[in-house]
Amino acid sequence: MKILTKRVYDEPAASDGYRVLIDRLWPRGLSKEKAAVDLWDKDVAPSAELRTAFHHDGMPFDAFVSAYTRELAENKAAVDDLREKLDGHDVVTLLYAMHDTEHNHAPLLREALLA
Repeated sequence: MKILTKRVYDEPAASDGYRVLIDRLWPRGLSKEKAAVDLWDKDVAPSAELRTAFHHDGMPFDAFVSAYTRELAENKAAVDDLREKLDGHDVVTLLYAMHDTEHNHAPLLREALLA
């Protein structure tokens, strides 16, 4: 299985395959039709506390990486459940709302799913 990452605000493409939103909150100003999401999995998103610390309180990205990696390890059942739901899809795109395409949780979740 090939797992890609992409901002949910970017135009959907056929090459995205199965589109999975991995944010706890629905993206602001985006209709469900325009988002073209096949699955919304809030359970693998960063916790509300971690999201607030990173997005609003200025948590450094390195600290966010450590904390989110720990959350994923502690929430192995949710990661396994998502992996099961993705089984049978050749291409999956993990969708996130953050503006920063380099410093977000999608690549970290991708690594956890492929491990």
